[in-house]
Amino acid sequence: MSAPVVVAARRTPIGTAGGVLRDLAADELAAPVLRALLDEAGFTTVDDVLLGNVFGPGGNTARVAALRAGLGAEVPGLTVDRQCASGLAAITLAATLIGGGEGEVYLAGGVESASTAPHRLWRTDPPAPYTRAPFAPAEFGDPEMGEAADLVAAEAGISRERQDRFALRSHERAVAAQAAGRFDDELVEVAGVRRDQRPRPGFTAARLARFRPAFTPDGTATAANSCGVSDGAAAVLIVSERVRRELNLPGLRLVASGTSGCDPRRLGLGVVPALRDMLKHGTPQVTEFTEAFAGQALACLDAVGLDEEAVNPDGGAIALGHPWGASGAVLVVRLFSQLVRQGRGGVGLSALSAGGGLGVAALWQAVGPDGSPVPAGAPR
Repeated sequence: MSAPVVVAARRTPIGTAGGVLRDLAADELAAPVLRALLDEAGFTTVDDVLLGNVFGPGGNTARVAALRAGLGAEVPGLTVDRQCASGLAAITLAATLIGGGEGEVYLAGGVESASTAPHRLWRTDPPAPYTRAPFAPAEFGDPEMGEAADLVAAEAGISRERQDRFALRSHERAVAAQAAGRFDDELVEVAGVRRDQRPRPGFTAARLARFRPAFTPDGTATAANSCGVSDGAAAVLIVSERVRRELNLPGLRLVASGTSGCDPRRLGLGVVPALRDMLKHGTPQVTEFTEAFAGQALACLDAVGLDEEAVNPDGGAIALGHPWGASGAVLVVRLFSQLVRQGRGGVGLSALSAGGGLGVAALWQAVGPDGSPVPAGAPR
């Protein structure tokens, strides 16, 4: 009964880098989401704001976004970097702070504006540009993400055909969910943008099969069965059980969370140990897993025995996009929509791997206004 509870969850539409959200900096993407969460729940302030961010301008993006959202100078702000798992890590950290008695009301999530991320230079002579920070020391092996995804898929025996089927299913599900309005209540309009940009209704198996390997000459990861670089923000309002009970709100109660690591050369498998730990605590009815690359995602699911057909019922990052720092928080927003807003109930799992061989996973239980668990099985 003391476990923290997510009582509100929202996100921006996700835009392809250079697309519909290209003019918005990270704090400008995050602030409307923070404001919407406070307004929805009737709060005027919180104890802190924790936001994941991977490639922003620095300067504590969470603090800047909190000020822009009108939270007041007394709300401090903390920016978290656990690479692609940053958004989920920020949420589980907020839960830990609640559990430790530091506060009772937090805004937590993540944001990424790949479109406005600054160009960066190593201080060499002459200065040398770089597109990403090191994930690991060179002697450990520090491959590019796509190269590592091809290695993981090959070692796990994930065929190109299976990867393409997985990617096609992601788009088909996202297009269907978009058409049915299942994203509508979780979205916060920003800059006149009201819907996710990336889902493709025209994809077919034949079309996906025409894409060539994108990262290694004989690889199986292509531009079509991999995620898109994206802009977006997502956050939740997470509170103590005492506050939830006082407000008589339904929500997602945290059952367990975990962080794990693996060989940086096989960085896409980083979440596997954390996933195994989560499955000891319960069986999820809905799993939201970030599809960075189809082959990498499938290798993780196979490693722990999760059915690929049961994952991402409304599509995942291959269809919706992958705003790095926000993606882990998007998973929790999606679970909240399905298990709480849509009244389906049950247990949900959120999980993703990250650069450097990292992973974060969290298991959630839907609870009603009285705090009792809501069983799975409500009609969709």
